[in-house]
Amino acid sequence: MSGRDRKRARAIRASRGVPSARFVTALATVWGRAWGGSVSFDDEFGLFVCSGMRGGFARGGTTVGGVFLTRIRPTRALLRHEAVHADQWARYGLGFAARYLWEELRNPGSRNRFEIEAGLADGGYREERGITRPDER
Repeated sequence: MSGRDRKRARAIRASRGVPSARFVTALATVWGRAWGGSVSFDDEFGLFVCSGMRGGFARGGTTVGGVFLTRIRPTRALLRHEAVHADQWARYGLGFAARYLWEELRNPGSRNRFEIEAGLADGGYREERGITRPDER
């Protein structure tokens, strides 16, 4: 398989084969590089990881489409959590961002149903004053 074919196959895999998620994945990759990140592909979870970013993401990192945008080098557990968010992008399409934001406004942190589905422990959530927040990664 040529380099170009491999890149295309990874983009399709990261976007879970959904065209709208593939578009968002491409934009997120450009965004991550613009913020100084370097992009790699995690074969186990089928996810692009853009690490080393100076900013441009929320909390300890943010998954947009099939790309995890972050400053840190993520653990396997965190990548498992973020891969579920990539699945959610594929399932809900472009409207996932609005759905997630609405859910976060109503049920922040560990009460957010999208975070619960992704696995709170894998996402680094911990108990703090009655509400669970993600650990600073």
